[in-house]
Amino acid sequence: MPRRKAAIKREVLPDPLYISEQVAKFINVVMRAGKKSIAEKIVYSALQMVTDRLKKDHKRDDEDDDRGGKGGKSGGATTSKPKAHTQKHEDVLETLKKALDNVAPTVEVKSRRVGGATYQVPIEVAIDRGHALAMRWVVQAAKSRSEKTMALRLAGELHEAYMGRGASVKTRDDVHRMAKANQAFAHYRW
Repeated sequence: MPRRKAAIKREVLPDPLYISEQVAKFINVVMRAGKKSIAEKIVYSALQMVTDRLKKDHKRDDEDDDRGGKGGKSGGATTSKPKAHTQKHEDVLETLKKALDNVAPTVEVKSRRVGGATYQVPIEVAIDRGHALAMRWVVQAAKSRSEKTMALRLAGELHEAYMGRGASVKTRDDVHRMAKANQAFAHYRW
């Protein structure tokens, strides 16, 4: 944190496929050693796997509900290809947004030095910082998973985060628990 003035926020250009700043930031978090094209492939394939997995889960749930009844959707779809394409993009973006919202913390602790003692003071987290922490935690949890490729690991962790479970959600719960435990020092917040 700079002492003189606040750091200037850089503008992030949206990613080329989904035209989303959030996906572009997520790609930048995944990126290592400046290899952006590799990070893009990893993120795009992971997002596609997650949406396919969720559609399969929803389809399975619909079949369980419709046992013996009519089939859910008619075979003759009248949607044009561009509309279906944008619908697919919206599904992917909604999936990523919900997964990151499930992982993003609302409170965290910061160290404050008061009278020679250091206290862990709970403070509220801004939305931008919460999403940045969520992206970091999802990537970190994905790295520790045991799937074969990073795309599979990331897809698995995003799916778990979407469902509200997994290592990244556990990290968020730990941060919330620590803030709750140090609630007595909240009056040192400034």
